[in-house]
Amino acid sequence: MKEVCKYSKVYDTKWYDISTLNAKSTWLLLGIGVFIGFINGFWGGGGGMICVPSLTYVVGLEEKKAHATTILIMLPLSFASFVMYWINGYFDLDKTWTTGIGFVVGGLIGAYILKKINNTILKLIFSLIILAGAVWIII
Repeated sequence: MKEVCKYSKVYDTKWYDISTLNAKSTWLLLGIGVFIGFINGFWGGGGGMICVPSLTYVVGLEEKKAHATTILIMLPLSFASFVMYWINGYFDLDKTWTTGIGFVVGGLIGAYILKKINNTILKLIFSLIILAGAVWIII
């Protein structure tokens, strides 16, 4: 089966061209972005848990591209949330540096593993992490 464009996705064995966005889909993506921004700003994180599935199933990106794109999207989003938390005094600089170093090391390891892992395994691991987080919050 031949790929229609660089950013195509197979649904029900049919190819759909998602390289061009019309005004309706642009508003949909903007709405998804606002929702993800709200989630990230309200809870201080977690927008990626919505962004990855949105990019995969709504936009049609392949799993690895959805994860990588989410990281790029989350950078300015996290910065904007950080500024608002800092302005309101919800920031502990001492703990941030130590945790931040761990985040950078973990991010490098995660990005390295992402390029080597199978998409099906990636989807399974991502789903298990979301479920584990949900159970942790409920308990």
